[in-house]
Amino acid sequence: MAPMTNKAKVGLTILSVAALFGVLGDALLRQFPWGLNLLLWMGLLLAALLLLLPMRRETLAGGGGWLFVPLIVFSAAFVWRDSPVLKVLSLLAILIALALLMLRAQGGHVRPSGVVEYLVGGALAALNVIAGVLHVVFIYIPWSDVVTRRASRRPLALARGVALALPLLLLFGGLLVSGDEVFAAMVHRVLVPDFSVVFRLIVHCATVAFLAWIVAGYLRGLLVGEDYARLSRLNLPAPRLGATEIGVVLGLLDALFLLFVVVQVHYLFGGAPLVGIKPGLTYAEYARQGFFELVAVAALAMPVLLGAHWLLRKETPADERGFRLLALVQVLLLFVIMASAIERMVIYQREYGQTELRLYTSAFMGWLAVVFVWFLLAVLRGRRRNFVFGAMLAGFAVLGALYVLNPDAAIARVNVARAAAGHGFDSSYAASLSADAVPILVAGLPSLNASDRSDLARNLLSNRRLSGAADWRSWSVSRREAQRWMSKYQPRLMSLSGGEKTGNMPARGRCH
Repeated sequence: MAPMTNKAKVGLTILSVAALFGVLGDALLRQFPWGLNLLLWMGLLLAALLLLLPMRRETLAGGGGWLFVPLIVFSAAFVWRDSPVLKVLSLLAILIALALLMLRAQGGHVRPSGVVEYLVGGALAALNVIAGVLHVVFIYIPWSDVVTRRASRRPLALARGVALALPLLLLFGGLLVSGDEVFAAMVHRVLVPDFSVVFRLIVHCATVAFLAWIVAGYLRGLLVGEDYARLSRLNLPAPRLGATEIGVVLGLLDALFLLFVVVQVHYLFGGAPLVGIKPGLTYAEYARQGFFELVAVAALAMPVLLGAHWLLRKETPADERGFRLLALVQVLLLFVIMASAIERMVIYQREYGQTELRLYTSAFMGWLAVVFVWFLLAVLRGRRRNFVFGAMLAGFAVLGALYVLNPDAAIARVNVARAAAGHGFDSSYAASLSADAVPILVAGLPSLNASDRSDLARNLLSNRRLSGAADWRSWSVSRREAQRWMSKYQPRLMSLSGGEKTGNMPARGRCH
């Protein structure tokens, strides 16, 4: 028998590692919410990647190993906070880092790279995850080097043997079943199993297959894929527009934004009452109606500016200078629009309190502000290929700052303080926050009126995420702390919700 080729070894390694992580994922990741289980699974996957990457040394050459830092940090973040939104954002950061690692492995660049390269890298990573395993199984592995001719005959021989034995099994089995009731009952249990057990088995097999599929596809793109290099060799021409067309587009947008800014200076920054705009429309409602639209304007303006710069046919230095002037004016106007949006959010929050949507949208606005500053420093100074990398790092930094802030606890702190000042309090929403908010809510109960205290205590006790012993796979620091507070003050919570009055509440100042 000839020795197995290197391609066959690599392909079988990919399939074997993928199958292993499919089994591990079924044992760990089927338990929600993700916490310690995600960290363990990702830690083992990163260890496997470090062992496999010598097959493609260029992945880590030239400093590519730094991509393991966000992978480790945001995987570990799952055992810190319990907020579902933070976990989704962390998972997105992990996927971005994994996609960039694949892009690096296939010859792409991470730092000096444009928007198109990042988008292509993300698309190739998704394509490999979806269909990469098919390439490994049906094209990449030379199965003639893996399976000998003699071994290939054995499955056919087994199939013929089963076909010959089946009629005899049915004949003698039927006679034996008819002749003994005990044997008949045993056969019935085997042939007609418990469907709940069968369903659980199907779910386990589907989970293993799904995770093995995506891991095999990713490893294919990381270790043997050449997709990015092939696309780079195509050298497709980019579409271009002249300075006149780009100037008209940006100039008209600048005029529109300037008109809006003039209106905002009068109504928001000047603090003028809305008289005559719309009967019955309060100042807070006016602020609420415009905030998310202004966020959308700021978010959409950035791709417009980047697209205009990419399409601009830079025939003369004057063309570049004209674009820079129009873009600078637009960015300055967008800063005023974003300031208006933040002012609206402050007004609305003062009236109605804080929520996850309002807090995370405000954080997104902060990230946009940083990105616009970076646009001025990078794109308008001729360093466009550094822009996306800097914007990504800014996103990672904002996400890290949110972890330090602890959004759900901050929301609970603001709303409890408002309730203590005599404003309304939504106990149902407060209790629906993650375990991150529980210590603040329990400590803040004395600040609430009797009705809100009773409602909040009842809602906290009925929260299934906080009651009972949590599975170790979902363990996190916040969940452990929340369960400690719930256990310590459970008698008092039960008393407030209508049970026996025992135990003591924390001191009033503890909520701060």
